[in-house]
Amino acid sequence: MRYADPAATNKVFGKNECVKSVLIFLGNYILLMALVVLFIWVNTLHIEGQSFTDYIVSGFNTLIYLAASLFMLFLTVYFYYIFEDKSILATPKSIWLLFLLLDTCLVICYFFGLFFNIYSRPIALLALLALLLFGRRDAIFLNIIFALMLYSIDHFSNFAVLNEYANALSSTPLLIFSAGMVAIFVGSKVKTRIRSFLTGFAVCVPILVMIACLEYNRGLQLLWLLLYGLEAGVLSAILFMALLPVFEALFNCITDYRLRELTDHDAPLMRELKDRAFGTFNHSIVVAHLAEACAIALNEDTALARAAAYYHDVGKLRQPEYFTENQSGFNPHSELTPELSVDIIRSHAKDGYDLIRSRRLPKILADVALQHHGTLPVKYFYAKALKMSDGDVNIEEFSYSGPKPQTKIAAVVMICDASEAISRTLPVRSPEKVEAAVREIIEERVDLDQFAECDITMRDLTVIKEAIVSCLTGVYHSRVQYPKLKLKRREADAAEDKSTGDKK
Repeated sequence: MRYADPAATNKVFGKNECVKSVLIFLGNYILLMALVVLFIWVNTLHIEGQSFTDYIVSGFNTLIYLAASLFMLFLTVYFYYIFEDKSILATPKSIWLLFLLLDTCLVICYFFGLFFNIYSRPIALLALLALLLFGRRDAIFLNIIFALMLYSIDHFSNFAVLNEYANALSSTPLLIFSAGMVAIFVGSKVKTRIRSFLTGFAVCVPILVMIACLEYNRGLQLLWLLLYGLEAGVLSAILFMALLPVFEALFNCITDYRLRELTDHDAPLMRELKDRAFGTFNHSIVVAHLAEACAIALNEDTALARAAAYYHDVGKLRQPEYFTENQSGFNPHSELTPELSVDIIRSHAKDGYDLIRSRRLPKILADVALQHHGTLPVKYFYAKALKMSDGDVNIEEFSYSGPKPQTKIAAVVMICDASEAISRTLPVRSPEKVEAAVREIIEERVDLDQFAECDITMRDLTVIKEAIVSCLTGVYHSRVQYPKLKLKRREADAAEDKSTGDKK
């Protein structure tokens, strides 16, 4: 899952933070159980018309359900700790999202089953939302938990439906699991929001098969049940498309759909960059290709790496003419002092952060824009100032104010940005020269302690170097020089033209 503050997932949480997260987790869990008890109370007293004595009897069933739910709680905690994925428990925002997701899907499925038909419930909704908000592995696990919880609600509270669709309720876990797995598999292949609607039709397949197997002896009523099953799949996709933007906005989550929309060249900020700073736009495209290749090699988030690279230099929009790639002859820095020039150059990192935040774009992109130069010195103007002042210059006044990269993606963008820039200055772009230049860039940043605040290893840096060299070698590959020959028309063609002219 991606958040506004990605560095939070890389920090070691202290005792107070862990206690806070555990309390939030338990509080949300109790609220979820209270929601289930409310469903039992509504069914027993108001819908089924039973007496308070009957409600007390069903209360024993509630105790059984609570015991089963504690087992689910244990499975949840065990799952995340056995995979060492403690960030979802240590981040309060993720805990709130996790339980709000479960609450929402349980409520929707409960009332659809209550007022329409048990087969009309959008049982794949949670799997689709969890896939985009948490990832495939977590979506599979949450789908299992959701199946067990919905089965418990049906079994301990929905007595009227239980009498009519006993086979369906006994097979609820299998039905939800199979529909959810299809949704996760197909949904992971879909790249745009609008195409996610097609996932609903794929989800219909296991639902319709299960209905046909469970209710084959109902005659013509089976056709209506199959229509309800078709509705369940399509409704899952429709509600997914409706609810996903709500969760994205409430929790500032950045899904793959959102990132792909932002990297479209027709996205507002990308179009503005293309119109006003075309050189920077082209530079960002190449950096994005490099960053994506590095992310693939590192098994990192490729969509996030590509988007972060696209937006890392948008701060240059404030004064695009002061950056070399946007100049066409005249260099305005020739009329400025080194101190003033370096202030303009350094400001593009902070300007990029402010611009991205002002457009209400994901904060994680703004953070990369702010961090992609770390605390590195602007060497060109530092050297110019040294030459003009005979060596009495404070290097900190000619360095970026930071912060240093806080995530692996930010470090990747830092290296790719410098690698693309220096590759354009190489007189000979042979693989050896490119590799030497990229290696020098990485070693310089290691020496200046630029990666001290992110979880990147020396092995990662080697992988990054190899990926960048491979890409740049392909971009700047050599071509065979075409011979400069003045081609003449063939004699046969000339003779034919002559004979045609004589006939005329």
